[in-house]
Parts: sequence; C-alpha cells; structure tokens
Amino acid sequence: MTRERTAVRLSRLLGMLPWVIAHPGVEVAEVCSRFGYTRAELARDLAAVFVSGLPGYGPGDLMVAYIDGDEVVVDLADYFARPMRLTAGEGLALLAAGMALESSGAAPEALRSAVAKLAAVLVPDDGTLAVDLPPAPELANALNRAAEEGEVVRLVYTSLGRGETSVREVQPWRVFSTLGNWYLSGHCRLAGGERVFRVDRIREARPTGERFTPPAEPPPATVRYAPGADDVEAVIRLGPGAQWVAEYYPVQVLAPQEGQPVVRFTAPDAAVVGRLLVRLGSQARLLEGPEAAAAAADLRRRLRRRYGTA
Repeated sequence: MTRERTAVRLSRLLGMLPWVIAHPGVEVAEVCSRFGYTRAELARDLAAVFVSGLPGYGPGDLMVAYIDGDEVVVDLADYFARPMRLTAGEGLALLAAGMALESSGAAPEALRSAVAKLAAVLVPDDGTLAVDLPPAPELANALNRAAEEGEVVRLVYTSLGRGETSVREVQPWRVFSTLGNWYLSGHCRLAGGERVFRVDRIREARPTGERFTPPAEPPPATVRYAPGADDVEAVIRLGPGAQWVAEYYPVQVLAPQEGQPVVRFTAPDAAVVGRLLVRLGSQARLLEGPEAAAAAADLRRRLRRRYGTA
C-alpha cells in the first residue's frame, strides 16, 4: 500500500510540473481539477520539490515551487519542461542497469519492454550487448528447479530478525536477486501465507517429492514484509517530524487523531518498534502496544545507563 501511494504521488507530481511550467500564471483550482489534487495535497507536493535541483545546488540550480494566493508558481525548473535527452554513455549505462535487473529474474514486464525498446535504439542490429550477474549460488539453482517443477521443499531457516531457526515446508514460487542478495519467495505452510526467504539464511533445503500447483501470477519478486500471527503490533500517532514513517514503512494507515496521521506498525520483535519510538522521540505518541512500550522504556534505560544520565 505504501509503495503504491508513493508511486502514484510521484507520477502525478512529475506530470503536473511540466504542465504548470508550460502554463505560467495558472490558478490553483485548474491544477487541482486537472490532476486530481486538493489544495492541501498540491501545497504538500510543491513543498516537496521546493529548492530541489541539479548538482551544484547553487541558487541558480534550485527550483522554486509554491502557491501564491490563487496562483501556482514553479520557476527555475526548465529541466522538467521537456523530456530528458540522454547522451550515448548515459543511455548505455541505463540499458546495462536494466539488463542486469532483467537477468536477475526480478524484472517486471514493463521493465523488460522498456529494455527491449531502449536496446533497439542504442544497439544496432549487428551489434551485441550482454550484461550478466555473477552466477547464482548452488542452493539458489536447486530452489529455482523446485519452483519450476512445482515441488515442495523443506527448509531449515534462520530468521534475520530474531535469529531463530525453524523447519518449514515451502511451496517455492520464484528465486530472484536484489540488493546484493538472493531470495526465495513462496507459500510457507508454517506461517500460513507468502514469505520471502534470504537464500544465505537457509541452512538446508530438501525436496519432499510432493507436488503443488503454483499460482498463475505469483506476486512481484520484491523483498517485502508479511506480518505473522506472533508479530508485535503498535498503534502510533505521528507528529510533523515523524510522518515519513507512513511512507517509508509498510504500515496500515488508520483514522487520524487531532489532525495527525495514525498508523498500525507491525514487526517480528518488540525491540524493532521500541527502537523506532526512541528514534522518533517527542514526534510520535504510542497509542496502543504494551510490548512496544516496554521495549522502548527498556532501551531508554539502557541508553541512560550507558551515557551516565540515569
């Protein structure tokens, strides 16, 4: 949900800026009507790009974006006024990055299509460009075969969050690489739902001989958090300096209170929520979650002892 909101917001923002630049003096009401904004949302997005710009970051490199009465003002942002023109080197670097992601098995269909179109422009018919990742570990290859053949595997897995080792039967869907690691996604029978496992945390993987029917369209190959039945929940009200939490973490957004957003934060360990609360300080208020409250209080005590302020 959070990634989708961010993607929609960014897409609308990048569509709105060139249009406003091409229509100087446009009024707030027209921008809101054309791009589906409320006045508050438009002001928030303009504030997000205000004094953003190109490297150098001098006064002439940073854009101006704000609402002046009923007028939307965007200035010094000519690089948004027209499509970006890549140099040959920049185009090849972009193509190489796309091909690398494609070879990892984690590329969505839209990226594969874009890579094919870019390659058709940059690489002549008689030319060759190959980009390959380092070979996958042997265990990743074995898991990939199990996914292709629809065979249940029994994993001995040590979780990254709690450091606990468990035995799980998993219906493997996909093996992919991202952020420098290899992962397995699939249906975990122990958890009763989708889980993503880091391959280097799998201590043992054995085929069971049992077959299953994989989903016609498995979820995208991305690393994401799937809450479990034993996870800790906390309801947190976010002040102005903590509202980035709702965009950064996969939280459930609840009804606001006192004009401030409220989220339900889920984690495998209360210490994770406790660290977040200590980090946010007075910018967040814990509304529900006794485990999180105890973890935050314990962390504060240990910090005071460590730095001699107890």
